[in-house]
Amino acid sequence: MALTQRLEFRQSQSLVMTPQLMQAIKLLQLSNLDLAAFVEDELEKNPLLDRANENGEPPVAGEASPERTEFSDRDDFSAGVGEDGGDRSDFSEPGGAEAFEPGTEEWMHRDLGSRSEIEQTLDTGMENVFPEEPAEAAARTAQDAAPTAYTEWGGGASNDEGYNLEAFVAAETTLGDHLAEQLAVAFTAPAQRMIGQYLIDLVDDAGYLPADMGDAAERLGASPEEVEAVVAVLQKFDPPGVCARSLSECLAIQLRDRDRYDPAMQALVEHLDLLAKRDIGNLRKICGVDDEDLADMIGEIRHLDPKPGLKFGSTRVQTVVPDVYVRPGQDGGWQVELNSDTLPKVLVNQVYYSELSKTIRKDGDKSYFTDCLQNATWLVRALDQRARTILKVATEIVRQQDGFFTQGVSHLRPLNLKAVADAIQMHESTVSRVTANKYMATNRGTFELKYFFTASIASADGGEAHSAEAVRHHIRQLIENENPAIILSDDTIVERLREAGIDIARRTVAKYREAMRIPSSVQRRRDKQSMLGNALTAPATAQDRSRDTAPA
Repeated sequence: MALTQRLEFRQSQSLVMTPQLMQAIKLLQLSNLDLAAFVEDELEKNPLLDRANENGEPPVAGEASPERTEFSDRDDFSAGVGEDGGDRSDFSEPGGAEAFEPGTEEWMHRDLGSRSEIEQTLDTGMENVFPEEPAEAAARTAQDAAPTAYTEWGGGASNDEGYNLEAFVAAETTLGDHLAEQLAVAFTAPAQRMIGQYLIDLVDDAGYLPADMGDAAERLGASPEEVEAVVAVLQKFDPPGVCARSLSECLAIQLRDRDRYDPAMQALVEHLDLLAKRDIGNLRKICGVDDEDLADMIGEIRHLDPKPGLKFGSTRVQTVVPDVYVRPGQDGGWQVELNSDTLPKVLVNQVYYSELSKTIRKDGDKSYFTDCLQNATWLVRALDQRARTILKVATEIVRQQDGFFTQGVSHLRPLNLKAVADAIQMHESTVSRVTANKYMATNRGTFELKYFFTASIASADGGEAHSAEAVRHHIRQLIENENPAIILSDDTIVERLREAGIDIARRTVAKYREAMRIPSSVQRRRDKQSMLGNALTAPATAQDRSRDTAPA
């Protein structure tokens, strides 16, 4: 086969991802918080972008903008506030009403000699001749005193606009800081403090040290006995249970702090796996106590804190702000509207661009402002298109899931991205980006838009398919309403669901049950029997105690 060179003309079509198209796609999948941060960044970089007022109108001409302040050569250099009670210091020209009168400054040019000569001439000290004025004394006292106003602490502004309340909020104490403060008091030797600080840095948010600290002693150049001695001291720090290496050790430390770590309690703490399985019979034999004492011991275990470190430096929970509101309409339908508070309001400053275009002479400046105008225009269009797309997708979701809004989770229909994309004539990837990190506030709570997209489970009688979320809700209701004497197994739940018209396999029921963190039938039987036994023994114990305390 011979290799030759030749020229060919070929015509084809392809989709080119322009920067503007990539920006529009990026904005679709951003949450409202990320979108606000992105728009703030664009406002700082683009001089032709302006933040609109609350009613969506551009800034009124003549109003001072906090981001854009203009200065001129005719401005007066004055500091302070005028009629509102602030100080004012004007730099006026000399020769005014406060100028010196003729002859008043002649004495200043005389040579009076040194301080000792003046005191010898006056036959007294200088402090007796020129005593300190009350105003000067008050000024010196005020200068030495601590500042009382927030503007005196820094170079802050003299009005309320420069006041930042967050600057006065105390920093939250973290677990590491709390332990480091106790470390400085507990140890005096530098080597022990170094080992203690190294171990404190290994403590996680829950307050635990790693179970296997590995080569900690080798890294620190200390013996394992020295490291264990420091760990023993750290475990006595506040909060009780901190610096433990396992759950059993954490609970044991808290029980020692309460003086309740007896041999029976030690046996219970060392067999937490049996307690998790509700194996009361084996626990009673191992601990050597009766049912009443064992119930009291389990009650004490439940009052302990398994994660003592979470009391310090816990992260604040960010409240979910919905992007869409769904309200009942007057005609019996549903009214879908966007949350205007989450939509950034920006405008293109065409007036500023027209003024600049008249004065710009350099080609580089012209191209820069032309790019700024194009980017600003595209950003405004992309934000508008994003809002319209979210509203369109949300409206279609409400139309498809009308039964959920009317009757609840049990009437949630199976829905996929393709069904919504075909209904609104968009691509599935666009719908997927729109539903990411977006929330809808409804009459039944606030849900992520992806919550309404669930898999379908076939019907047993060949009818309409069921939503996976509705099936999970049905399984939860069956387990919550089961009789404590007759616990439903997974096979029994499958039979009940098939009677309700839901064709589902046993492994699917087990998968849904584990996803909802519902224990197995064996575990639920032990839990409910122990609860029932505690409920029956409590009245009998109270009756025995009243019989013992009755007068003879």
